[in-house]
Amino acid sequence: MTRSSKPVPPIEPGPVDVSLAATLIGLIAFGVVMVYSASAVYAGNMFGNGYHFLVRQTVFALLALVVLAVFTRIKIDWLRASTYPVLLIGVLLMLAVALGFGRSAGGATRWLAVGPVNVQPAELAKLAMIMWLAHSLAKKAHRVRTFSIGFLPHVIVAVLLMLLCLAQPDFGSAVMIALLTFVVLFAAGARAGYLLGGVLLALPIGYAAIASSPYRMRRIMAFLEPFEHRQGAGYQITESLMSFGSGGWTGVGLGDGRQKLLFLPEAHTDFISAIVGEELGFIGVVLLCGAFAWVVLRGLRAAWRVQDEYAGYLAAGMTLFIGLQAFTNLAVATGLVPTKGLALPFVSYGGSSLLVNAAAAGIILNVSRFGVSTPKEAPATKKRKKPRPTLRAATGGAR
Repeated sequence: MTRSSKPVPPIEPGPVDVSLAATLIGLIAFGVVMVYSASAVYAGNMFGNGYHFLVRQTVFALLALVVLAVFTRIKIDWLRASTYPVLLIGVLLMLAVALGFGRSAGGATRWLAVGPVNVQPAELAKLAMIMWLAHSLAKKAHRVRTFSIGFLPHVIVAVLLMLLCLAQPDFGSAVMIALLTFVVLFAAGARAGYLLGGVLLALPIGYAAIASSPYRMRRIMAFLEPFEHRQGAGYQITESLMSFGSGGWTGVGLGDGRQKLLFLPEAHTDFISAIVGEELGFIGVVLLCGAFAWVVLRGLRAAWRVQDEYAGYLAAGMTLFIGLQAFTNLAVATGLVPTKGLALPFVSYGGSSLLVNAAAAGIILNVSRFGVSTPKEAPATKKRKKPRPTLRAATGGAR
């Protein structure tokens, strides 16, 4: 039986996932409030203006809402067509940072100065990696279980980006790229044996990277015995734990936290969740975790319901990108994993992180539009049931 050459009429996508959109906007707004609460004293001492970080974060938040809206409505085909240019830009920016053209802070060179804004190329590289994985795996769907086509090329590109991260050095971003590659390959159906072999090969390499670096070993020792190293490498995590502990069930009140009074380093960036725990208490932290859990749940639901392989892989990758960042940040702040400088999506201070996460969230919302049924018309006569709008139908059935 031959397939008809008659083109499939395009179907308009449905509405976005309203609950997911509301959660994302709420997180962005919450981030502005918490950045001000966590940074006012520090900004006053450093810049003589307690509103320094508030003003900047508000501008970034407004831009993030624009980015969120744009990526929610942009055509998925356009995103797919931009895969290689975005990947190339990400690699070139990472290479520029690795060669020493970036701005250094805390012993690492991870930022490029673009006027008054510092851009972290590793954030764009993670986004580009997900886009390329989705494109490549969808194109090779029938051979994704092979080693030479479905597994090896994707690992090679991931290793290239990881090496550029380690050159900065940025061990955390390298691990994040590895995790994203693993979960997207797993979702695409790559052979479990290849994935397990990759993990077994990566473990000794990761151990060697940690053992050969004195500052990474200090972080491991601080993680294992933080209060024994309180005046050294364990200072940050012990202050974070004290912040959570002093919050109790309901917190000391928004704006009334004490750890942000120059006791907890990076209170408005990497450890902002500790300020949430102190000022809003256990209940506030649970609600924050619930918001991120809802983002992950709805994002994976959108990826599962869409009928196009590329869009499904893209939504799954972007969802896990946000979810893994949130989990890692909260785990670091509560002492569950060794200290690593990783922002809490939408909440921590930082322009490049906020904009990249907004783009990822917009893509998830975009994909969700193709898995939501449109309202049914009142049947005047018995009609054939209309299919729910899908991305495949909207793009003429093409993969």
